[in-house]
Amino acid sequence: MLGGATLYLDQQIRSQFEGKRWALPAKVFARPLELYVGAPVSLNDLKIELKALGYQFVDKVSAPGQVTFSASRATLSTRGFHFPDEHEPARQLILKFSGDSLSQIRSADQQSLTLIRLEPALIGGIYPLNNEDRDLIQLEEAPQAFIDALIAIEDRDFYDHFGISPKGIARATLANIRAGAFVQGGSTLTQQLIKNFYLTADRTLLRKMLELPMAMLLEFHYSKDEILEAYLNEVYLGQSGNRAIHGFGLGAAHYFSQPIQELKLHQLALLAGLVKGPSYYDPRRNPERAKTRRNLVLSVLHQQGSITDEEYMLASTAELDVVPSGSSMKEAYPAYIDLVKRQLRREYKDEDLGSEGLKIFTSLDPISQHKAEASLVSTIEDLGRTYGESLAKLQGSMVVTDPQTGEVLALIGDRNTRYQGFNRALDASRPIGSLVKPAVYLTALEQGYTLISELDDSPFSLTLPNQQTWSPKNYDGQTHGIVPMHEALTHSYNLSTAQLGMELGVEKVIDTLKRLGVDRPMDAYPSLLLGAQSLSTLEVASMYQTIAATGFQIPPRTIRTVTDSAGEPLSSYPFQLQQSIDEKPMFLLQYNLQQVTRSGTGRSIYQQLPININTAGKTGTSDQQRDSWFAGFTGNRLAVVWLGLDDNSPMPITGSSGALRAWTRYIAQEPLQSYEPAMPEGIEMLWIDPLSGKLADGLCENATQIPFISGTQPTETAACSTPEETFIENPIKRSIDWVKDIFR
Repeated sequence: MLGGATLYLDQQIRSQFEGKRWALPAKVFARPLELYVGAPVSLNDLKIELKALGYQFVDKVSAPGQVTFSASRATLSTRGFHFPDEHEPARQLILKFSGDSLSQIRSADQQSLTLIRLEPALIGGIYPLNNEDRDLIQLEEAPQAFIDALIAIEDRDFYDHFGISPKGIARATLANIRAGAFVQGGSTLTQQLIKNFYLTADRTLLRKMLELPMAMLLEFHYSKDEILEAYLNEVYLGQSGNRAIHGFGLGAAHYFSQPIQELKLHQLALLAGLVKGPSYYDPRRNPERAKTRRNLVLSVLHQQGSITDEEYMLASTAELDVVPSGSSMKEAYPAYIDLVKRQLRREYKDEDLGSEGLKIFTSLDPISQHKAEASLVSTIEDLGRTYGESLAKLQGSMVVTDPQTGEVLALIGDRNTRYQGFNRALDASRPIGSLVKPAVYLTALEQGYTLISELDDSPFSLTLPNQQTWSPKNYDGQTHGIVPMHEALTHSYNLSTAQLGMELGVEKVIDTLKRLGVDRPMDAYPSLLLGAQSLSTLEVASMYQTIAATGFQIPPRTIRTVTDSAGEPLSSYPFQLQQSIDEKPMFLLQYNLQQVTRSGTGRSIYQQLPININTAGKTGTSDQQRDSWFAGFTGNRLAVVWLGLDDNSPMPITGSSGALRAWTRYIAQEPLQSYEPAMPEGIEMLWIDPLSGKLADGLCENATQIPFISGTQPTETAACSTPEETFIENPIKRSIDWVKDIFR
């Protein structure tokens, strides 16, 4: 019977130890920062990136993961990385900057380099059902000082015993008798591995009886180094929320935001000391206990002669150097990781994502994310100070994409950017207000209207099927009579927009919204024309992405490539696009949206942006000012901002005075390309007299250049306005319009 039990235990040990030992979480990475001469990266941008990567900012670079800065130069030692397409070696670099761009890249031996990629930041994971997380390391990757510390404090006879240590048991027993309490255990590292890997942590006689023969069987079949490597990756080292931290590879990242190879002696000693009681010696909650335990480890090393007097003094007097809880980049982007998971689940099962060690390479840009977070949070705080209690609980969301590719560069789902709960960017559907108006005007342009077509901005009422009366009003309560179409959109007039939409038919506007990328059921109520339709921030980004891309639908995407645990590609997510809107009417709309930011409701942008950077966008304010929106884009950045209260209360802010401020604050920090859409064939740019809507002759000093689809342009020439009208009346009118737009 005893022999049969032994054979059973032996089979269990070998089958598990030689098979797949752990369910490995998927690792999610940001995009790698590409560095080349002329790259639009400033010295401050590099600091943001390297902070996300856990680099040490030092006076002199001596090891990978370190960087030093001067006024316009950075010297750093990279860690290298195995990308799906090639291996990027670790090397020392000297980078020189000129303003907001990189002007020179040299290696340590002064050779000029063309292009290098920094390693991508690890930004999250997808965990197995037991919520165990670990970063596997090989034994040779663990510093020898750490191995010495671990063996010295946990099992000094490790390389001499056969799984159990009679000397260790006797030594622990004597120590416990002397202390009059249980102060030391006699378990070997092998026994601890058996307990954690095969058994439970319960202190029962049966578990102890099983632990001893299993430890000896493990030692019989496997080498000391194999057992030690398994222990390094199995040991429990604490909690991060619901996530259990296992193994010293992840432990180094969790407590120090650095790979274990880069830790100093005092940090390695702290990690080794945590094994005895990760909760009791938690350096964040119990720093004095942790320091005492760390110094005990250092004392043992010193007594054994493993470290010198000087090393002992320096390490034992050092600070703990533990990073604050929640500062890890692996916990920094919950809203973005949420979107990654949703897109992954279209192709992968949950059990594969949480157990196969997949590597997910995404488009997240830590630099853009950092700037977007700072801009959104500071704007919310400013508005709270300005308006007091009414905006004390103001919330927000933000999505940033590359308008040329649809890649999501940044995503924020809460004013607390590390909040892991409700994701407003994806799940909060709110009325979009005037953000819908471009769809109304695009529908008209497709039906043969021009940007100077006359619209009626007069009051009207409509009796609905339920016998209720719909009587929309302009934001300022004023009416403007007959206005050209481009002016109605530029200044976001409600009356003219609603009447235009009713002439076109609400169903046609809904069709346009669907072709712009809005993929949800919509009811053909007249109020849809003024933004009663609710969308999420991501859905709005998808809609405006199509506008920025001249009618090509480019679904927002986060994932570039997925590989297996060995780095072999499993699937890629190439650039996808489908033209759903003709480019000619879209070009006219793009022109009009540039007018919005130049002279309409978004004109405050140019208080912060250079005048030579073309932008386009639209403000949005829902009924009773319950939602503040802005969606806008440049040549290389598209961003959508929403601000509002979760209880849907009215606010004292509009799209212009709220969301637009956050958008502008963010965009002003980015290296921008001017928005310059290519003019399609069949478009003519003509000078138009704004008072008559006719072609302007050479004397019209207040003429405006407006695009037309060939065949729709006016044919009559205007008698021009007088100089007095041009230089006196018009500036006054523009000033009045500007004041109104600030509050629209």
